[in-house]
Amino acid sequence: MMPRSLLSVTLRILLAAWVGAFMGSIWAQQTPATAKGAVTVTEQVRAELLAHAPDGAEAGKTVWLGLQLSHKPQWHTYWKNAGDSGLPTELTWTLPDGVSAGAIEWPMPRKIPIGNLANYGYEDTVLLPVPLTITPAYRQSLLSGGMEIRLKANWLVCKQECIPEEGSFVLTLPARSSISNGAFDKALQSVPAPLKAAQPGQVSIPDGRQIQLAVHGLPTAWQGKDLEFFPETPEVIATAARWTQRWNGASWSATVPLSPQRSNSPQTMPVVLALGTQAVRAELPVSGKWPAVATVAAFPQPDLPPRSAAAPLTLVTALLGALLGGLILNLMPCVFPVLAIKLAGFASHAGDRRAHRISGLAYSAGVLCSFLALGALVLGMRGAGESLGWGFQLQEPAVVAALALLFTLIGLNLSGLFEFASVLPSSVASLQARHPVGDAFLTGVLAVAVASPCTAPFMGASLGFAIGLPAIEALAVFAALGVGLALPYLAASLVPAFARLLPRPGAWMVTLRKLLAFPMYATVAWLTWVLGQQSGIDGAGALLLLLVAIALLVWSMTLRGQSRWLLGPIAGLTLVLLAWTVGPYLTKADAGTVQGTADSRWEPWEPGRVEQLLAAGQPVFVDFTAAWCVTCQYNKQTTLGRKDVLADFSARHVQLLRADWTRRDPAITAALRQLGRSGVPVYVLYQRGSAPVILSEILSAGELRTVLAALSS
Repeated sequence: MMPRSLLSVTLRILLAAWVGAFMGSIWAQQTPATAKGAVTVTEQVRAELLAHAPDGAEAGKTVWLGLQLSHKPQWHTYWKNAGDSGLPTELTWTLPDGVSAGAIEWPMPRKIPIGNLANYGYEDTVLLPVPLTITPAYRQSLLSGGMEIRLKANWLVCKQECIPEEGSFVLTLPARSSISNGAFDKALQSVPAPLKAAQPGQVSIPDGRQIQLAVHGLPTAWQGKDLEFFPETPEVIATAARWTQRWNGASWSATVPLSPQRSNSPQTMPVVLALGTQAVRAELPVSGKWPAVATVAAFPQPDLPPRSAAAPLTLVTALLGALLGGLILNLMPCVFPVLAIKLAGFASHAGDRRAHRISGLAYSAGVLCSFLALGALVLGMRGAGESLGWGFQLQEPAVVAALALLFTLIGLNLSGLFEFASVLPSSVASLQARHPVGDAFLTGVLAVAVASPCTAPFMGASLGFAIGLPAIEALAVFAALGVGLALPYLAASLVPAFARLLPRPGAWMVTLRKLLAFPMYATVAWLTWVLGQQSGIDGAGALLLLLVAIALLVWSMTLRGQSRWLLGPIAGLTLVLLAWTVGPYLTKADAGTVQGTADSRWEPWEPGRVEQLLAAGQPVFVDFTAAWCVTCQYNKQTTLGRKDVLADFSARHVQLLRADWTRRDPAITAALRQLGRSGVPVYVLYQRGSAPVILSEILSAGELRTVLAALSS
C-alpha cells in the first residue's frame, strides 16, 4: 500500500498536470472567441454594431449607436409591432456610468403577407438607430482609450420557418475623434416624423368589430392618395384583413377590423401613416369603450368555428374540465417520478396519521400555489406581448438541463450513493427533518414542474378558454387544474382507511427506496433526449458529461478524511471547467434538429401552408407537437405511427403536416391561439368548406377513422 504522504504528493502532482493540460486546451479553444468584435454572421443574417459620433463621444455631443441587420434574400426580421406572428428585435446595452441609451428609433416597416396572416418587418438591410446620452458624470477610462460599448441583441428571423438568433457585440468609441456613418442619415430619414398638429385626430369604436381612425394635419401633397397604415400597438387589429380609407377634404379616415384575438385595449393608439418613403407618426386618443376581449378563435374560414366533440365552453364547464384534467394528469407518465417521491413519503409516515395529514395539505398547497403562479406568469407575459403557452418553460434548453440535473441528484440519493447530510452543512441538511411541511410543499412545486410537459384530456380546451378570460376567472381555471392534480394525495392523506392499508416501516423500505430511483433515471433519459431535439447531439452529450461530473462531485463529498479534501476539489474543478466548456451547447439552438419523423408523408408545418392546400381542394391534418410533450410521443407511437392509420390518410389524400413546438415558435403559438388552445398536443383536420375539427388530446385510431369517414368525397 502506498504511504499516505507519497499518495498525497502523487495526487497533487497529477492534479497540477491535469489542471495545466485542461486549462491549456480550454484557453486554446476560447481565445479566438474572446476577441472583441462588432459583427455576428449567421446563415440568415449579418448583424453589425455601428456608431455615428461626428463630434466625438463626449458629454453634450450627438452620438448614435445602431444594430444593422443584413438579411439573406426572402428572410426578414420584425418591427416593434410584429403583426400576426413574430417578435421585435431586442437590444440590451452595457454602458459606462454616466452614459445611457434611448429606445430604438424604428424605421418605417413594410407589410409582409404570409398566407392569411400578415407581419410588419424588414427585408434586405435595415439599421435600428439608438440615441446615446453622455452626461458630465461620465469619466473615460485611462486604460481603455475610449468608451467601451457592449450590446446583447436578440432577433427572430423568418422565411417559411422562424429561427431565434442572438449576438454579442463590443465597440470602442474614441473620445475626441469623430466617427461618421452615412447609414445613420438614411435610417433616420426613414423614421416616421411626429405629426405636427394641435388636434391630430382620434380613434373611435362604433361597434365590437372594427375601429375608425380620423387623422388631421397630414402633408398637403398626400391628400387624395392611398396611404399605408401601421399600428404600433400589437394584437388590436386584424393585420391581414381588408380595410377601407377615404379623404374628406384635408382629413384622412379609415375603418379597420378588430382582431378576433385582440388582447390590448389601449387608451392611446400610436400609428404610422406612410406614402412611399415618407412616413409620419401620430398618437391618437381613443374615444369610446373597447368591447370585451374575444374568446372565439379566428380561422382560415372565419365564418366556420372549429368543431369538437365537446359542447361550447362556459366558465363552469371550463372549471370542471380543468378539475377533471388535473385528476387525469396523475395518470400521465410525466408525473410518475413525483408519484415515486410521494409513495416513499407515505411509506415513511406509515402509522403516523398526523404526519400524513400535514404532508397532504402542504403538498396540495404547493401544487395550488405553483399553478396559480404559472397561470399568472402566462397571463402577464401574454399581456406584455410575449407568446407563451402551457409547457413554455420546457422550450428552454437550460430549464431542461436543470431538471435533468435535479432528477439525477434525487435518483442518486434514492440509490444510496449519498445522503444530503453528508454533502451539505448540517443546518441545511436537517431542513427536511426540521421542516417537513416545507419539504412537502416543495414536492408539490416539483410535481407541477414535471407535469407541465403533459396535457391530459379536458385540459387543452379549458386552458385555451382561460387565456381569453379576465385575470381572476382565468386564475380560477388554473387553480381548478391544481386542485385536480393534488386531490388524490389530499384524499389519501385525510382518509384513515388508506393509512391502515400501508405496511409498517421496516427493512423493505430500503429496497423500495432504491427501486424508486429508476423512475428518476428514466426521467433523466427522457430529458436528455428532449435536449438533444433542441440543441442537437452536442447538447445531449454536454448534458451527459455534466451529469457524470455532478455524480463524481456528490460521491467525493461522501468520503472522509484526506480523500475528501483531495478528490473533492478535483471533482468540483472538473464540474466547473466542464460547465464552462460545454455550457454553451446546452443553450444553443440546432437549426437542423427538427422534431418529427423520417416518414416523407409528414411535411413540416409553416404559416399559410394549410390555406394553400385547402385552396387546391386537398384536406389537411396537422399534428401540433413537441419533443418534451409526453402525450405527443405516446400518440405518435400508438396511433399516428400505425401503418393502417397512415394508409387511411393516404386513401383519402389527406396531406399530413407536423408543427414542432419543441423550441418557442411565435407562428405556431399564434396558430394554437387561433384554435383556442395554449399547449400541445393539438390535432386538427381541415377540409375546404367545412369547419376545422379538433380531435382529443389522447388520440385513438377509432376516433381518427370516424373523422376521416366524415370527409366529403
